[in-house]
Amino acid sequence: MDDASERARDPDSGYRTAIGRVAVIGTGVIGASWVSQFLGSGLDIVATDPAPGAEDRLRETVARHWPVLESIGLAPGASPERLTFVAGPEEAAEGADFVQENGPERLEIKHETYRRLDAAAAPDVVLATSSSGLTPSAVQTACRHPGRVVLGHPFNPPHLVPLVEVLGGERTDEGAIAAAMTFYARIGKRPIRLRRELVGHVANRLQAALWREAFHLVGSGAATVADIDAAIAHGPGLRWALMGPCLLNHLSGGPGGLAHTLDHLGPLMEAMWADLGDPRLTPELKQTLVHGLEQALEGRDRDAMVAQRDRLLVDLVRQKREAPDLP
Repeated sequence: MDDASERARDPDSGYRTAIGRVAVIGTGVIGASWVSQFLGSGLDIVATDPAPGAEDRLRETVARHWPVLESIGLAPGASPERLTFVAGPEEAAEGADFVQENGPERLEIKHETYRRLDAAAAPDVVLATSSSGLTPSAVQTACRHPGRVVLGHPFNPPHLVPLVEVLGGERTDEGAIAAAMTFYARIGKRPIRLRRELVGHVANRLQAALWREAFHLVGSGAATVADIDAAIAHGPGLRWALMGPCLLNHLSGGPGGLAHTLDHLGPLMEAMWADLGDPRLTPELKQTLVHGLEQALEGRDRDAMVAQRDRLLVDLVRQKREAPDLP
């Protein structure tokens, strides 16, 4: 891609949308998965991570992910050879069209990282954080150009799971949010825009609500760890993989749709809400959960399990893309 197109801005947003080079800051589990996703999308990647041996681990991870990415379908020109590893954030951000940061969840480290990124990256380049706990408002205070800082929170593993939560902070430009949404959609992600800052964002809060009751049921002796996992994996979890809770309730309502479901099952829902547990992760509950999981997994090969999970995820995502009537 030539210099002119690399620096092309969306006339409406003011931020770059012709993305040819992405800087990835931090290459742990999430960062390495992002690198694989971006490489598979035919982009040039400049990555950095201060941990000893980080480059070797990153290249090994990309090589391990590549066969799965090939089965999904690579963009023209996609290649692991388009990965460059550099010493620090400044070198990675200089010349990048988009920055995806994946550093530790510690605000003082984020501030130092973003101070350096902000000084090195061109002002029309979006800086996106993968943070699952920190808000863009907290992160962007370190920047002279805070308007370009957004949340771009993926779900693990990012190279397989399409969802990305996009959110602006108090000082984020609307154009930066629009540019991030456009970029993620172009590389095959399913971005959603969050409307306000929340602890844990949105999808993690939905997960936390389920975990809360699951752990309560185990702790109260109502069900085993294996039973809880089976209840979701072989029951509602199969439907949740296809549609969200609101649409699911709409289809469950027959011709009357969601309105009928709420009228018919509303009292039962409220009764269950009133009866939900309020567990605490005491040492005893932690031990019960860990021991229960060890029992459930006895004799199973973890690597084989991960490989089977990834294969099924690829098949599911591919089939969902071929079902245009599902939102």
